[in-house]
Amino acid sequence: MSQASANLNLMIKAARIAGRKLIRDFNEVEHLQVSVKGPGDFVSKADKMAEETIREILTETRPNYGFLGEEFPETKGKDPTRRWIVDPLDGTTNFLHGLPHWAVSIALEQKGEIVAAVIYDPIKEEMFTAEKGQGAWVNDRRLRVSGRTDMIETIFATGLPFAGRPELPETLQTLARILPQTAGVRRWGAAALDMAYVAAGRYDGFWEGNLNAWDIAAGVLLVKESGGLVEGFDKDDNPVETGYVITAAEPIFDRFAKLVRNET
Repeated sequence: MSQASANLNLMIKAARIAGRKLIRDFNEVEHLQVSVKGPGDFVSKADKMAEETIREILTETRPNYGFLGEEFPETKGKDPTRRWIVDPLDGTTNFLHGLPHWAVSIALEQKGEIVAAVIYDPIKEEMFTAEKGQGAWVNDRRLRVSGRTDMIETIFATGLPFAGRPELPETLQTLARILPQTAGVRRWGAAALDMAYVAAGRYDGFWEGNLNAWDIAAGVLLVKESGGLVEGFDKDDNPVETGYVITAAEPIFDRFAKLVRNET
């Protein structure tokens, strides 16, 4: 990969240390104490400990940056232009069920724009990284989005509403538009990895709504730096702010986005 900045190296360090702790907990998953944070939204001690670990590492070196994480209230920094956006364990439900598909996600936002990103999958030992203008990488390999142009050969990823969430009917209608046009849709339960896989060309695109900033902040930069396009459900929206995102490689983006948006 290209020469990483001091900030990106710090993010990689934090992700690796948190990832090692999470693997230890994952191997003892049946013994974890789990509390219910909301309907179908589980949170474990491992989740909170990972965020505390990441926060300690990042704030020790960058004490003036803000910090937005999933598990604790946002901390405003003395530097109002920069903040960390962290999901310490994306794919919590997978983790708690013993499914080896989850990740640590860390993004650095500067003046409202994501400028550095890390998504770390410690089970598969894949470290996805990107910096603005420097490309996107997994370990030492440069990432490129898929080159497929025929929709019937494409595979897309999404999330599905669970536990009585109200967007289920709309999601089913969207699937009914997309499935007949493609080679399939996958629902793997970790939005950060979905977007990393778009950046790697494994998926041809991804869409989902009702997400949080920490679910997609790092993935937005990874996709852009690997040559993909990222928009909101409304074209001019910032997905990190709204939580509604459409990503795909450029040759198929317009066709895919029209299906998601139900445009003729």
